[in-house]
Amino acid sequence: MKENYELIEHIYEDSNMACYTITKLTEDLKEKDNKIKRLLEDILKEYTSYMDESKKILEENGQEVKEKGVISKMMANMGIKKETKKDNSDSAIAELLIQGISMGSLNTEKKISAYDKDIDKNHIKFAKNFLKFQEKTISELKKYL
Repeated sequence: MKENYELIEHIYEDSNMACYTITKLTEDLKEKDNKIKRLLEDILKEYTSYMDESKKILEENGQEVKEKGVISKMMANMGIKKETKKDNSDSAIAELLIQGISMGSLNTEKKISAYDKDIDKNHIKFAKNFLKFQEKTISELKKYL
């Protein structure tokens, strides 16, 4: 039964980590004059929506909602600080986000393929919408390269 929710768990974990890193990135850019900040706010809202919806699905079905570990978040925070200190241009930030979102979208795609025939069709539809959001976000970020 647990495998029925692995795809939703992935969406929760991915969106949760994205929310964390984008929030930290936004804090680091607060006093800066980056044009990409508005897009970051929009991306954060969308990821928050997916995080909340996936958490709701898991909780309604008696599944444990797992948070990413403190170490993963600490590593992400250190990486963001290092990269923005080195280069906080819109181009560098877009590239950093594209790399992270691309990894997440590849994992989402793999999981959709693995579970496509075996789990609730609404979960597949939800995951495909999440994947479309990730792909659209990458395209929007490419405008800043």
